[in-house]
Amino acid sequence: LQPVPMEELFSAPAVQYLLPVLGEVPPGEPPDPKKCSPREYLEFYIFPVLLPGLAALLHEAEKENCFEGKRTKFIASDFLTEWLYNKNPKRKDESFTELFSIPFVKDWLKDHPRPPIPLSLLLSEEEASIVIQSFWRGYRVRCDSEIQELRQWQKKLREERHITEVVKKFWTKQEAK
Repeated sequence: LQPVPMEELFSAPAVQYLLPVLGEVPPGEPPDPKKCSPREYLEFYIFPVLLPGLAALLHEAEKENCFEGKRTKFIASDFLTEWLYNKNPKRKDESFTELFSIPFVKDWLKDHPRPPIPLSLLLSEEEASIVIQSFWRGYRVRCDSEIQELRQWQKKLREERHITEVVKKFWTKQEAK
């Protein structure tokens, strides 16, 4: 590939920078994919599919509020993989396929399982505030002197009556029946 001078990149009129419609190729006869230059290959075969996918990716990222914070549950590569797979002209008459139902994605995830998404990314702000508030209320109740006294009494009772052993014996009898 030859380096492109910077003035050539920014001197073109803005009309040239409009994103193509999916499948729309530049005017003219498509070149032979095996013999054409890299630039022609990109312009005729890659960009007509990839650029609309990137535009859809940006719209989805905006819907998911990705530009408002540092962390988000939105995974751009997942979206783009799903979008490109479903917009493939070879799959024109087939129904929409979820990312984790795509065959090559299934195969990849068998060998490379993902860690779970943190709860902080899955909960909305309202749900997270409810969890935090309920934890705080529980903590404040457990700090109450009467509740502390009750918990100490329960602990002492468990130790004196060997509650864990009684429970084990009970379940052993239940399983024997």
